[in-house]
Amino acid sequence: MIDQRITAGTREEGADVKSPRSVKGLEDLGRVRLSESFFMRDFLYSEIANAYGLSNIPENPDLAIAAGSRLCQELLEPLRARFGRISIRSAFRSRAINQLGNERGHNCGSNESNYAGHIWDHRDAEGLMGATACVVVHAFIPYYEATGQWEAIAWWVHDHLPYRDMEFFPKFAAFNIGWHEKPRPAIYSFVPPRRGWLTKPGMPNHEGSHESEYRAFLASLDKA
Repeated sequence: MIDQRITAGTREEGADVKSPRSVKGLEDLGRVRLSESFFMRDFLYSEIANAYGLSNIPENPDLAIAAGSRLCQELLEPLRARFGRISIRSAFRSRAINQLGNERGHNCGSNESNYAGHIWDHRDAEGLMGATACVVVHAFIPYYEATGQWEAIAWWVHDHLPYRDMEFFPKFAAFNIGWHEKPRPAIYSFVPPRRGWLTKPGMPNHEGSHESEYRAFLASLDKA
């Protein structure tokens, strides 16, 4: 059962919190506050789990809470503070749900590639923790639909936040954003016609300010 005293910033990994197997345990897990605006429950919804009648519950809640708290506090809260409401499209996946999604062709990578990514409660091959969520920034939708310039918010995040990686998708410019103990900032696009790497370490455009790329977007917010 999850200790109701657990809140963001007070949970220490390694206390051997058990994966909840009761309604009360799930309620307690869902009430864990990861940051000022986000609770664990916000990140547990899964279309794959719902479609197959399965549950999406962490095996190692303490690690999921620790990684998710960093994701929320260092990335999602600053996004929300600057741009307002954000919606979570996809976030935590259990190993079983991610493997099912991979095997059934539901746009999930392998478990190994998602450890410390969408699979928050397992460390990666280097023993490091991380967490990923797919989000939509509501204030960006009008600008994106008018211009198609998904790169504007990508470069803003790149210049301002300690992200690990981002992947952009066509619908509403939703994007995966990851926090990781060893960030290696890189941005990839699945948005046609500009599919592929926008930037990654070693590319000429990786360093320096990219303010010119998002200036018009920020100006559009002032006019709204």
